[in-house]
Amino acid sequence: MARLGWDGTVLATRATAALCELLLPDSGHLQEKDAEFANRHGFSRHQPALPLYTQADARLALQLFRPIEFGAWHAVTDGIRVRYHRAGHILGAASIEIDWKGRTILFSGDIGRYGDAVMKDPEPPARADYVLVESTYGDRRHEQVDPTKTLGDHVERCVERGGTVVIPAFAVGRVQSLLYHFSRLRAQGRLRDIPIFLDSPMAINASGLMCDFMDEHRLARAECEAACSVAHYVREVEESKELTANPAPKVIISASGMATGGRVLHHLKRFAPDGKNLILFSGFQAAGTRGAAMIGGARTIKIHGEYIPVEAEVANLTMLSAHADSDELMRWLGSLHEAPRHVYVTHGEPTGAQVLAKRVSEELGWACSVPALGSWGMLA
Repeated sequence: MARLGWDGTVLATRATAALCELLLPDSGHLQEKDAEFANRHGFSRHQPALPLYTQADARLALQLFRPIEFGAWHAVTDGIRVRYHRAGHILGAASIEIDWKGRTILFSGDIGRYGDAVMKDPEPPARADYVLVESTYGDRRHEQVDPTKTLGDHVERCVERGGTVVIPAFAVGRVQSLLYHFSRLRAQGRLRDIPIFLDSPMAINASGLMCDFMDEHRLARAECEAACSVAHYVREVEESKELTANPAPKVIISASGMATGGRVLHHLKRFAPDGKNLILFSGFQAAGTRGAAMIGGARTIKIHGEYIPVEAEVANLTMLSAHADSDELMRWLGSLHEAPRHVYVTHGEPTGAQVLAKRVSEELGWACSVPALGSWGMLA
C-alpha cells in the first residue's frame, strides 16, 4: 500500500512497531533473494519471479507507523476510536476493540496461552457488543506435558543415534520460547555437550528485543539473558552452508516454522533423507504447507523444484503452540462480564471453527456463527 502511494497512519503496540523495524526490511530482503534464486534456477511458474515487496517498500511503510500503549483509547476518525488489549501470543500481540458511536466490536487476533512459560496471560476487555474470535485450535486441547522435558528427551534420543535435530520455528515467538526451554535444560545439566545453533538473522534480531520489553513477558532479566545466550548465532550465508555440511550431531533452529521458506529449507534438503536425524516441528502446521505434509507422513517433499525423500524421524511439539486451545478460547470469551450481541468465529480450519461455535452456543448460551467467506452481516 505504501508503495502504491497510501500515506495514512499505522497504529501498532510499541513491541510490534519495534519488531516491524526488524522484520519488514528483512522480509523484503528475503523475498528479493528468493526471487533471484527462483529466476536463476528456473523453478518458479512466474516469469520473472518478483518479490511481493522489497526492502525499499518496507522502509517506506515503516515511516507510517505510530506506536501506542495497551489500554488507552485512540481516535481514528470522527466517531471511531480503538483500544488495544494484551493478547499474550507474542511480543506486542493485541486484541483490538473498536468503538463506533457507543457500539463496540472486539477483534481477538491470535490469542495466546494461559499460564505460558514465557508470555503473560491474555487480557480481554470487560465487555463488547460484537466479538470476532480466532479458532486455530477451536477443536483441540493441548497436551498437558512438560515442554522442557519433552524437548530434551527428543534431542537426546536423536543425538544418541548420531543424528542432527532440525527445528523449523517461527522467527518471532516460537524461537524465543525454544531458547528459553533450552536454557532451562542447560541449567538442569542436560544437553551441555550438544551444540545448539540459531540459523536465522531475523530470529536472532527478534530475540534481542525480549530484554527490551520486559513488561511483555514473565521472564526475569537473568532468565531472558540466559535464553538469548544458549545458542550459537549464525548470521552469514557461508556459516549456514558450513552448518548444513557438518555431519556432527547438533541442534539447528531455523525459520520458517512451517517450512514454507527461509534457510530451514536447505537444512531439510540435507538432513531429511537420513533416518538417524529428527525434524522437530514446534507447533501448528497449516494445511498445504511442507510442515503439515511431513507431520502427515509424507515420504517426499518438494524443495526448490526437487523432490526430497523424508527418511528422518518427524515429530511435533504441539504443547509449544502459542495459540490458545479450545478451552483457553472459551476462557477468554467467558471472561467478558456480559454476553455480546453476537460472536463470529473466524481464522481457523472449518472443523475447528464449527466446533468452537457450537461450544459458545451451548456452553455460554450466546448467539454465535461461523461466517462464510465473502458474506455480509448487519450489526444493529
